[in-house]
Amino acid sequence: MAVSPQVFPPRKRRPSAGAFIPPKFSDQRLLQTLLELSQEISSLKPLQFLLKRTSSSILRKTKILSILFEELLKNPILFLSPTLLCFEEMYLVLQRFKTLLEDCVNGSRMWLLMQSDSVANNFLELTVELATLLDIFPVKEVEISEEVEELFLLLRKQCSKAKTFVDKRDYNLRQDVLAMLDRIQKEIVPDHSKLAEIFYLLGFRNSLSCKEEIENLEDEVQNQKDEKSKSDLIALIGLVRYVKCVLFEPSTPGADSRSKKLASDVNVPVDFRCPISLDLMRDPVVVATGQTYDRESINLWIESGHSTCPKTGQALVNTNLIPNRALKNLIAMWCREQKIPFETAEGNNRKDRVIKSKAALEANKMTVSFLVNKMSASQSMEAVNGVIYELRALAKSNSDSRACIAEAGAIPVLARYLGPDIGSEFPNLQVNAVTAMLNLSILEANKTKIIENGRALNGVIEVLRTGATWEAKGNAAATIFSLSGVHSYRKRLGRKTRVVKGLVDLAKSGPASSKRDAMVAILNLAGDRETVGRLVKEGVVDMVNEVINEMPEEAAAVLEMVVKRGGIVAVAAAYNAIKKLGVLMREGSDIVRESAAATLVTICRKGGADTIAELASIMGIERIIWELLASGTMRARRKASTLLRILRRWAAGLDVEFFYGHSTVATVSSASSTVVLPA
Repeated sequence: MAVSPQVFPPRKRRPSAGAFIPPKFSDQRLLQTLLELSQEISSLKPLQFLLKRTSSSILRKTKILSILFEELLKNPILFLSPTLLCFEEMYLVLQRFKTLLEDCVNGSRMWLLMQSDSVANNFLELTVELATLLDIFPVKEVEISEEVEELFLLLRKQCSKAKTFVDKRDYNLRQDVLAMLDRIQKEIVPDHSKLAEIFYLLGFRNSLSCKEEIENLEDEVQNQKDEKSKSDLIALIGLVRYVKCVLFEPSTPGADSRSKKLASDVNVPVDFRCPISLDLMRDPVVVATGQTYDRESINLWIESGHSTCPKTGQALVNTNLIPNRALKNLIAMWCREQKIPFETAEGNNRKDRVIKSKAALEANKMTVSFLVNKMSASQSMEAVNGVIYELRALAKSNSDSRACIAEAGAIPVLARYLGPDIGSEFPNLQVNAVTAMLNLSILEANKTKIIENGRALNGVIEVLRTGATWEAKGNAAATIFSLSGVHSYRKRLGRKTRVVKGLVDLAKSGPASSKRDAMVAILNLAGDRETVGRLVKEGVVDMVNEVINEMPEEAAAVLEMVVKRGGIVAVAAAYNAIKKLGVLMREGSDIVRESAAATLVTICRKGGADTIAELASIMGIERIIWELLASGTMRARRKASTLLRILRRWAAGLDVEFFYGHSTVATVSSASSTVVLPA
């Protein structure tokens, strides 16, 4: 069999802190608490689909206990220490009963099915503990009615004779699921009617219930430490995802009401996004240029043969990756506030390994094959939209899914739904199609497939220029950014006027999230000197001037790259940005101040006396530069030192050209003189 029941370890529960701490209450307060707790448990409904008989038995027992506690509260007496100790232990047992029941209700049903023997044993162990407490309870010494005493004795007898019970129906259902996993592992498409029967008995009646089950299974993966168990859980996820697609109508964003959020559902702060993948960083690391990337993305970049910083285009003097623990802690705190799961790098690595489960991979392939065939054959735009949304979500999940989707021939089919005719009538379909293309482009091999498919590439560019929604345009820009991660494709994209103009227009007029997608794409394209000329021609510097207050970090980085690689034309265009750069040197973040100083050095060196005079006219520029010398990054201090020397030579009427190619670091303590600038 693909998965045997024995490989699944006991189910890991998440009890509340109070479950193992006896309360320090007075006699009556303790009894009142026990009454409330037993009433709360007995008011719960029995488990609907699995362990129904066992859960019903527990609820009946707690109902009798609630009657006992209620009777004891009617006749307040002073209990002796052994009796109080018995009550305290009962509180702990009841808390464990409650926790176990809630965990069964709220957790994965598939996992509960695989663990039915173990969970039934957990219930039995608690029942045996309760039987022991009932044996030592001095029922003859307390004042209760004969009817309640009879109920108590009956309860004690039932608890003492309790045995583990697993419904034969549950056992057969588990065997059926294991058989399905075994067939999938052998690359045999499972019987859809049998799947429908199994999932009906488990209570999965629609796409949304399957989606929630997948989320619950993913939670269980994170609760396990054993790699084999994680792999088997991933196989269950693959099975549920397959059933979700083949048995039920595909869901769309409007039809979903998720119980928990994902990073893709919220507006992630730009500082928390990896500049390469645009995803939330899970393991941020700093490269030699001082830029931060997600470890997985920058590793892939370097392993692909690149020797430059993706964001700045600077050569990497080494490939050392320094963990950015401060940023990682901030991201983790933000995720907790947003109620988004946050995995550590170690967790991500483990997840990458378990995804190689044979059953999971085959289920993935079957799911993709079904969806791509349905997308190709469907005549209904509503049905196509649902299928593409499923592909979009699947492509977001992992690299194996991205590879499967592309290999199944999805890219040319997705390209059909990128045109303006689709956007005008079905804007949500266009958004899903371009976002699916974006998610697919994260995989290096898929970049080539998209670039070489003329219809796909032209479709993405067309969405960038004329997309029906800002979301579609922003995701098209993000796709351009992803594709431009390959140097040869960067040059190819930069030669297309439609790409350059589309990005500049989007950065100028789009909403904040779309502007950001466009800006990072522009920054990537600006790494090619030939493209910079087209960017300047299309007004990139004017655009930067417009958005610099709203997006200082991205704007400063783009302007730095443009003036560095764009020649005298770019420097002349940047003249009007000098004063704004001076403000950024005073008020920006460390990265912004560094970029602003570097840009000003380039402008002053290449632009001559007029540009230096414009810089010198900024009120308090000397103080701003000295502050940067004192508190900026190492690179910022070098640039500030160069700026100070340029200003001094300009004030003395000397030729600034002398300093081309020189950058001697000055420190605050090494210079006490002040630059005297003309009025």
